[in-house]
Amino acid sequence: MTMVRLGYVAMSVNLKNCSPSQTMTFSQFQRIKDREAAIEKLERIARSNLENCLRILKHNDGHDVHFFRFSSRLIPLANHQEIQDFKYMRTLKETLKALGDWVSRTGMRVDFHPDHFVLLNSPKPEILNTSLRTLSMHEALLRGMNVPHEHRCVIHVGGAYNDKEKALEQFIHNWGFVPVKIQNMLMLENDDTTFTLQDTLYLCEKLAIPLVFDYHHHLAHHEDDSNWEKHWERVVSTWQHSSLPVKMHISSPRNEKEFRAHADYVNPELFMAFLNEIKGTVKQVDCMIEAKQKDDALFQLMESMCSYPNIEKIDGSSFYVR
Repeated sequence: MTMVRLGYVAMSVNLKNCSPSQTMTFSQFQRIKDREAAIEKLERIARSNLENCLRILKHNDGHDVHFFRFSSRLIPLANHQEIQDFKYMRTLKETLKALGDWVSRTGMRVDFHPDHFVLLNSPKPEILNTSLRTLSMHEALLRGMNVPHEHRCVIHVGGAYNDKEKALEQFIHNWGFVPVKIQNMLMLENDDTTFTLQDTLYLCEKLAIPLVFDYHHHLAHHEDDSNWEKHWERVVSTWQHSSLPVKMHISSPRNEKEFRAHADYVNPELFMAFLNEIKGTVKQVDCMIEAKQKDDALFQLMESMCSYPNIEKIDGSSFYVR
């Protein structure tokens, strides 16, 4: 028997006027001639994003959702080199604390997934440094919320740079330049175009990084041997030193032609096929739904799962699979 908790990404389709990803481009910033006023506008947008995020967390708590991914766009222009006088951690201290207090009170699992431009295996020092600044921002936000930073940020391996084997070794080389607190924060995910489950396992086992298994990505991109089940024990073993349960991603292809794109909802048969293979191998697995309809996709999947005879509902987003 395994307990399964469902989560979703960044925003709710049920809450109105509640985007946590409102933004401001650098061009828009530059058009405001009074720099102090421009920074104050940045602060207002960021504060609104964080307040909306708190609304979403309260919505989650009301629907028994215990797992949530924060938007990585909470603070617009946070790392822009031309706006280093934007001291967002100081001005947003109380708002971040309110978020963290709610996370602590509810025991909700939260994390981040920075955008694809975070490339720790880049051979270019300037790209590596930009990536580290972005990850440091995520660590600072977690610290501002007083949320433990360990294993709270999932990233892809990076680019192949025309030589995948060399790119894997470049990741290992660059790992030595990553501060320990950032190393401890990270998880790696197999992707849908370049680095397969086996590729990602190679790094995770060598560097002691938890692996987030993306089932959809694996279906879209895998070795000639596509049997993920025989590697599942290795995936689980990458989590042995983590205080958090095993985490995975679940989504469905939009259609056969756009197989890599995420559908609006998750196909329950696809998900059930996965669960039937892993049930009993772990006490708990937290499944992040990557679907266009966000919390609606979670609610619909939960309803569908409860129709299976070997599913025992716990609450609005959790169940046992027997």
